[in-house]
Amino acid sequence: MPTRRGDHRTLFWTFFIITPLQYFLIAIDWYGFVAILIPAFAFVFIPARIALAGDTEHFLERAAKIQFGLMICAYCLSHAPALLILKIPNYEGHNSVLLLYLVLVDQMSDVLQYVWGKLLGQHKIAPNVSPNKTWEGFIGGVATATSWRISFLGNAVHALAIRRNVARDYADGFSRRSGDERYQARCRRQGFRRVIEGHGGILDRIDSLCFAAPVFFHLVRYWFAR
Repeated sequence: MPTRRGDHRTLFWTFFIITPLQYFLIAIDWYGFVAILIPAFAFVFIPARIALAGDTEHFLERAAKIQFGLMICAYCLSHAPALLILKIPNYEGHNSVLLLYLVLVDQMSDVLQYVWGKLLGQHKIAPNVSPNKTWEGFIGGVATATSWRISFLGNAVHALAIRRNVARDYADGFSRRSGDERYQARCRRQGFRRVIEGHGGILDRIDSLCFAAPVFFHLVRYWFAR
């Protein structure tokens, strides 16, 4: 994204200090700090560091761009590997299944929404942002992905209650779609090139995961973790 010379040192901290620190805290199982490092400390640090550079032009817009990117690409996405540190009674040693489960359902929902949209799509969700996304595709994709999960992944997550899983699937599907729309809006606004043919860019493959991961993580942590 366009930045100014006054942002360079802030970007250095963002890329090489804050982002790896977020994942290091997950590696050492420090959930309390994982939860607040970026939303609290980085949120205050970024505009302060930009201000120290002495460049006040478009100050708020520049700070917001860096904060938004950090929240999506580091904080939100870090909730996927953070599933590995959850302590779930009678489920020790199987947390990797939860991560696999999240990725499979998320990507399956993405594919199925595309298929249903091609087959039955009539009513567009946000035509100016993503003209191929339809309500029929969204509803059909989430419903089919939920049914697929119940049919094929029930044994893999047997320790978790089916009733709660279904509710979580729909929450993940909704956050997946909203994440996709937000990312597409950002792509249109910034004029990103299509790095992969037929997609908005490299992040287009994981945009849904960025927004589904924190929803999935906190629902699992609230209902099942001790």
